[in-house]
Amino acid sequence: MQNRIYRSRTDRMLFGVCGGLAKYLGIDPTIIRVVFVLLAFSGVGILAYIIMAFIVPLESSKKEEPKDVIEENVEDIKETTTKLGYEIRDTFAGTDKDKNEEDAKIQERRRNALGIIIIVVGVICLLGALNIFHWINWWGTVGALVLIGLGVLLIVGLRRSK
Repeated sequence: MQNRIYRSRTDRMLFGVCGGLAKYLGIDPTIIRVVFVLLAFSGVGILAYIIMAFIVPLESSKKEEPKDVIEENVEDIKETTTKLGYEIRDTFAGTDKDKNEEDAKIQERRRNALGIIIIVVGVICLLGALNIFHWINWWGTVGALVLIGLGVLLIVGLRRSK
């Protein structure tokens, strides 16, 4: 076990917070990610993740002063969000004829994953609107059904475009 928490450079989905925290605690990062997702429903998980992304230094960082750590983290977050933006754009842009088969498969997996995520969020919102999850009532029944429909359209549209 390390004696200091770092954001992981290698085990990261977004900014490496969960990967670094899992390494510090000596547990599987998936457990930490699930905990953050569960906490996100109350808003605490999102806030904690964002705060940790800014104040926890990157793995193998040489910065010691808090101001320098935050500046380095802001640059890393900027680069990561830029890459993520390009990936999201490419996911919605559709497959180009110039792309090779492997890139097309990666893009198909991304669209499927995005569609599934949208459907799951829609189902959770629907359950909240039906008072099954009384603490979740984000958009009501109509909004939840719209999300589910968008997810289904994304997946079905992908299948038809083949």
